[in-house]
Amino acid sequence: MSIEGEHPRNGSSSEGSESQSWLGSLISRLRLPSTQTLRDVLEHTLKTEAKSEDELSAEERNMMLRLLHFGRLRVEDVMVPRADIIALDENDTLGDLLATFQEAGVSRIPIFRETLDDPRGMIHVKDVMNWLIKQAAIGPGKETATSTIQTPQSARQESGTADGVTGLRGLDFSKVDLTQPLTVAKIRRPVLYVPPSMPAMQLLVRMQATRNHMAIVIDEYGGTDGLVTIEDLVEEIVGDIADEHDEAEEANIVTDARGTVIAAARTPIDELEEYLGIKLLQPDQEEEIDTLGGLVFALVGRLPAQGERVQHPSGIVFEVLEADERRIMRVKVDTSLLNAEGNGNAAAAGH
Repeated sequence: MSIEGEHPRNGSSSEGSESQSWLGSLISRLRLPSTQTLRDVLEHTLKTEAKSEDELSAEERNMMLRLLHFGRLRVEDVMVPRADIIALDENDTLGDLLATFQEAGVSRIPIFRETLDDPRGMIHVKDVMNWLIKQAAIGPGKETATSTIQTPQSARQESGTADGVTGLRGLDFSKVDLTQPLTVAKIRRPVLYVPPSMPAMQLLVRMQATRNHMAIVIDEYGGTDGLVTIEDLVEEIVGDIADEHDEAEEANIVTDARGTVIAAARTPIDELEEYLGIKLLQPDQEEEIDTLGGLVFALVGRLPAQGERVQHPSGIVFEVLEADERRIMRVKVDTSLLNAEGNGNAAAAGH
């Protein structure tokens, strides 16, 4: 049964007819206009200001709205783009792996063979720690070495060392050769492979069922398009989840003391449009361009160089402040010519 309230096709089973009858009865009781779906009405109701203290709080309303919106999202809407994927080659060393975990502050790292287009799975930080402990175990009870690990305080008291790590009883980390390739440890786990068009809700259900919390997004040519974790999906519903290791993220758009607008290239177009109060995309561009970087790229017709400037039909001038050979990072948004010479919302919207 669809929440949108579509009618079943001709020739459907009696079960489908019963579902239609039940849904039709529900919609009738809710007095929904024929042009509106149940989802539309729920969203409209949730966006309406509360009229009494007994109604839903603002936080509850926002979460329910995000949940309804989540039902419309596809994997490509929530994935980490290819350019931002932190990954390692299977021939990189264990030392490289530990350093990457420490620098990136993530718990899972995808592994590839020679190129990101040949993903081979992922490694979880917990598996790395378990492997290191087994390798560092000394004495006849190597398999139970983990049971001898104590708190740093008790370890210092018994060993007389000052760091509480090298003095842990039953472990000698100097035995671990961190120059070995990742393949030696045999701690790689499988990942899911999904298309960009897959509904985000469907991927969340699949991750729950398989207990596999990382998916590689594969494009129509078999190449790697992006990466999605279960945290990316859950954050679309509950909002950003920051743990003890997450650094505070900078806002996508900032205005400095001189009134200059600086935006990250990853800024969603609708966020920038709301910030500036102007329509930036024409109707035929809305399905193709998602971010400010994509808009600048489309205006120039190629990857622009750092320092390059390009003018939007509205009069806004975009200046690339930071870029490399693969992508744009930061853009200055100059609105001083906005609406000049008749340019404005109408021009930008293609009216």
